[in-house]
Amino acid sequence: MYFALAGNIGAGKTSLAELLSKHYDWEAHFEDVIDNPYLDDFYNHMERWSFNLQIYFLNSRFRQLNGFKNSNKHFIQDRTIYEDAHIFAPNLHAMGLMNHRDFNNYQSLFGLMESVVKGPDILIYLRSSIPNLVHKIHKRGREYENSISIEYLSRLNERYEAWISTYDKGKLLIVDVDQIDFVENKEDLGKIIEKIDAELNGLF
Repeated sequence: MYFALAGNIGAGKTSLAELLSKHYDWEAHFEDVIDNPYLDDFYNHMERWSFNLQIYFLNSRFRQLNGFKNSNKHFIQDRTIYEDAHIFAPNLHAMGLMNHRDFNNYQSLFGLMESVVKGPDILIYLRSSIPNLVHKIHKRGREYENSISIEYLSRLNERYEAWISTYDKGKLLIVDVDQIDFVENKEDLGKIIEKIDAELNGLF
């Protein structure tokens, strides 16, 4: 089975993926931010590097999904291929940071990839307010994220909410992370696990 976490920058996807993979013994697959050769350049010059970055992420996530096909393991993925195509790339295009030619090329490639992959059995969406995202981003202190603007995060949040409102690839579980701390508070993590267990029982 394939599970995935979705949410804006700083929502807590990586932390929750690590915790859930340990609890359920799922194999975790994370977004490539350490070895990504475009992130620093992108945040310093978005217009120049937006297409390169999005293609890199698209390729990385497609490779992950392709690797799930012939395995009998359970997987959890930190961010989905759908977020790249429905949120990040369209947002860059709308902001004038990705030109029409590159955006159309990107969408065409995503369409081809989407036709050969399946959506997650359960998608867990981490819903967060902008102040909470800003707090988490500053707390983790990734240097390349220092230049992320509140406007950029707000645009992404709007697109996330629009995408989730019409999501139809599989079961959807929404977790509001503003008032909980599943990293420090075991009770908060336990409540999320209870919700996942309820969804899992419905799948079998």
